[in-house]
Amino acid sequence: MELTTEQKALESIVKKAWDDPVFKDNLIKSPVETIENFLDHPIHVPEGKKIAFVDQSNSSTIYFNIPAEPDIDDMELNEEQLDIISGGDGNTPPIIVTTSNYQAKIFSA
Repeated sequence: MELTTEQKALESIVKKAWDDPVFKDNLIKSPVETIENFLDHPIHVPEGKKIAFVDQSNSSTIYFNIPAEPDIDDMELNEEQLDIISGGDGNTPPIIVTTSNYQAKIFSA
């Protein structure tokens, strides 16, 4: 599988952040300016949106991402989700949230 231009750019940004603590700090504090300087061209952030980088490189911390709440009315469902919805129980399909750097069970009794 060949990476897209977007994926290649993000990969190079992340690798630079791993290798250069000053770059990583700048990326967190001022992402657009730092990325534009790194890529040597302007980037196109959609109006009303912003970019945020969070340093999740500390292996002694378990990180959870709080995703945006899905808009079920404006969402394409996969087959499994369609099966759940078609059951008619009125429940929202499950939202799967995982940690970014830890796979063992944390919340099990």
